[in-house]
Amino acid sequence: MAEPRTVRENANTLSSVQIAEILPHRYPFALVDRVLDYEPGQWAIGRKCVTRNEEFFNGHFPAQPVMPGVLLLEALAQTGAVAALSLPENKGKLALFGGIKSARFRKQVIPGDVLTLHCELVQQHGAVGVGKASAWVDGKCAVTAELTFVLTDAAE
Repeated sequence: MAEPRTVRENANTLSSVQIAEILPHRYPFALVDRVLDYEPGQWAIGRKCVTRNEEFFNGHFPAQPVMPGVLLLEALAQTGAVAALSLPENKGKLALFGGIKSARFRKQVIPGDVLTLHCELVQQHGAVGVGKASAWVDGKCAVTAELTFVLTDAAE
């Protein structure tokens, strides 16, 4: 597993409002609170502050809340989508899952955790691309995966 990229001194940042201008996701599926740094078309580092108020904790699991693994993967995919969709030629497009490979869950994510989300776009052939992704909590890796995405025009 490669070490995650670090935030640069003169980082390109995005607020939640700016992320909403790039990604179509809205509550309860907007899973990236802030982008700490990114390079359009190449990589992004995001942040997700996990709180007890998240809707999914009502059922997963009320007595011992754990963020679902599929939502960790979705947060990573949204981070990668910021990198892909921030290119001017991709403005207004959607990034859809094309596949998930080699996902490994290494640590439970619980309320109070702050996720640092890393996704580096390592391949792209036309509309199809691959991102290597990892999520970290307090310097410990929570999940790694290889995510395949497909860029498509948004329905009007």
